[in-house]
Amino acid sequence: MEPAQPADRVPSDATPPDGQPPVGSTAGPTPPAGEPALVESSTGLAPLADAGEPALVEPVDGPARGGASAHPAVSGDQPAPPARREKSRAERSPRDMALSLLVLLVPIVLLLAFYRGFLGGDEPATVDPGPAVEQARAAGAFPVIRPEGLSSGWRTVSARYQAEPGGATLRIGYLTPEGRGAQLVESNVPADKLLPAELKGGQPQGAADLSGASWQRYTARDNEQALVLLEPNRTVIVVGDARENELRQLATALR
Repeated sequence: MEPAQPADRVPSDATPPDGQPPVGSTAGPTPPAGEPALVESSTGLAPLADAGEPALVEPVDGPARGGASAHPAVSGDQPAPPARREKSRAERSPRDMALSLLVLLVPIVLLLAFYRGFLGGDEPATVDPGPAVEQARAAGAFPVIRPEGLSSGWRTVSARYQAEPGGATLRIGYLTPEGRGAQLVESNVPADKLLPAELKGGQPQGAADLSGASWQRYTARDNEQALVLLEPNRTVIVVGDARENELRQLATALR
């Protein structure tokens, strides 16, 4: 009997048993020393890289190639310069704030100057009292008078004639040379109804020293005062917040 063989020992005799075909070894021939071993792949055998030679690898985009990375934080890219930060409002100097205000104020000043100088923005709108006076005279409800000889500082700002069942009234508004208001009221409405309506509860204060007619001084609404001329078929009122001397000037100019 032959002695027992180890289980992992490869028999030296490759001769198959009787009636069996020879079997090739699955292990290929051992490469000689110094030559690369062949590695089996799906397409065949490929030589392994020799020691000291780099292995062939698929090129990779990005940082592995040493190029620029798509991400800005990856090293290798040049860092972008920091954005210039504008000065906040707290960091602005008084000179910067003054210049900003000046830029805003200059157009406003120019517009105001143009509005006042060329468009007459401060001038009140004036009207022609002629049509209202002619309408009152044509109606013939009472004798109509109007001021004559007033200075150019007097400006007519309103004029209206209104006829009602109880009578008719002509009202003409003025702006005095001092820039105050005065109104001329002529009506044939009974005085006991007209005076409370026009003077808002005003009370007589005595005779006014005006030559040519018997005018009476009255208090009026708010801080106004009035001069009243009472006649049988007409009542004339000069009222406003103008000074008494201007009211007297308007009353004495009536013709």
